[in-house]
Amino acid sequence: MTTSNKNGRERAFASAWIGAVLIVAGMFFAQATAAQTQRSGGVPDALHQLNDSVEALVQRVTPSVVQIQVFGYTSSEYGDQGQASVLIGKQRTIGSGVIVDSEGYIVTNAHVVKGAQKIEVIVPPPSAAEKTSGASDSGREQTYDARIVGVARQLDLAVIKIEAHKLSALPIRKNILPRQGEMVFAFGSPEGLRNSVTMGVVSAVARQPDPDSPLVYVQTDTPINPGNSGGPLVNADGELVGINTFILSSSGGNQGLGFAVPAGVVAYAYPQLVKYGHIHQPEIGAILQSITQELAAGLHLQRDFGVIVSDVVPGGPADQAGLRIQDIMVSVDGTPTGSIPLVSQSLYMHGSGEHAKIEVLRGSDRLQLDIVLSEKPHKVDSLADTVDPVKNLVSRLAMIGIELNVDLAHSMPDLRIPSGVIVVAKTLGAGAVEIPLQTGDVIHGLNGATIVTMADLREGLAKLASGDAVALLIERYGQLIYVPFTM
Repeated sequence: MTTSNKNGRERAFASAWIGAVLIVAGMFFAQATAAQTQRSGGVPDALHQLNDSVEALVQRVTPSVVQIQVFGYTSSEYGDQGQASVLIGKQRTIGSGVIVDSEGYIVTNAHVVKGAQKIEVIVPPPSAAEKTSGASDSGREQTYDARIVGVARQLDLAVIKIEAHKLSALPIRKNILPRQGEMVFAFGSPEGLRNSVTMGVVSAVARQPDPDSPLVYVQTDTPINPGNSGGPLVNADGELVGINTFILSSSGGNQGLGFAVPAGVVAYAYPQLVKYGHIHQPEIGAILQSITQELAAGLHLQRDFGVIVSDVVPGGPADQAGLRIQDIMVSVDGTPTGSIPLVSQSLYMHGSGEHAKIEVLRGSDRLQLDIVLSEKPHKVDSLADTVDPVKNLVSRLAMIGIELNVDLAHSMPDLRIPSGVIVVAKTLGAGAVEIPLQTGDVIHGLNGATIVTMADLREGLAKLASGDAVALLIERYGQLIYVPFTM
């Protein structure tokens, strides 16, 4: 074989190989281009459709989620040669919240703002659509001072307010009921990392981690960590499913056991916290008890589980509707009620004057009862009804107050100092700055001077001029805190 023939065959082989590579590459790029065209201009595949939907959801919800920074004081003990001392130091905690009204009302957890002396809220910038519509004039995040509007410690919910307008709000609807297995998303600031979102499913719709608590929660495996507290848990439609509240963890981090206050409870509590600063708990005028095997055997009941009526208040809503002692609760508004927390959960969905459809088992008969709920009296509201709104008005603090006496102090077992002036109602103030007081607060001091009587409070305020700094020492939920403001 000559050298020229060999080289010719090698060149021919190389040309054929390059041609084959070009053909394969052409086919690959053609397929890739077709796939890209399908994603961008044609019908997208399911995976990209899900991705686009999640992105759109996040962009829509994120402007409503805020980071909350709470500044206060904490105490810690330290020992030196067998002697223990207490150190008081400043503390900053971080949580989350969700804007539920465009005028600056935010829902969060009560434990997030507990012991707060100053609250700052970081609001993210609006979405592109909101910028176009003129919902906000700024394209960057803003920081605002916040005040507490109301707290429901028994529900671990709180409402705070910032002076801002045209904010992106996530509405609360009490008819949003999560479904087990439903996809949900948690928004917030885990470990202080604001504007974070995680995805998971609803693990259970009515979980009771604490058997002694009357509340039930939405359980989710959506990753939740410290700092997520107070942030929203939303469904695929961007609707509020619950307020992320706590996790069960042996390590302090996420283990897939997160719990949220249900949206129905939030919808029930929010308007009352805005109006009163506390909760008017609904009641039907009946005492309920868990059924045990011994109880079922002793009373010859049809079932050995569930909830039984042990007492009915004469003349109350339940009595008027025909509820009787030894009736077994079967359901409330069609929702099975196998435990006292489930009954409480269902009743929390109602306000005063609303109807609850209750099914009971009486012997072997099933009965349908229509009970109109009433409000459980609140001790602060009852005080407001007994005072003279003119005589007890403290106009410079935009409040109505009453002096604590021995009997009144005994009726408030959580009170630490049995003297002072209790805020029983707030009024519309004429000043531009709203005084950050709540109903139920007890004023013990004014700029270092002890306040025992209404006269003490009025005399101290009379000495202050407009623009003077004011520091009230108050007792709130068993804690002493300063409330500073400018007169």
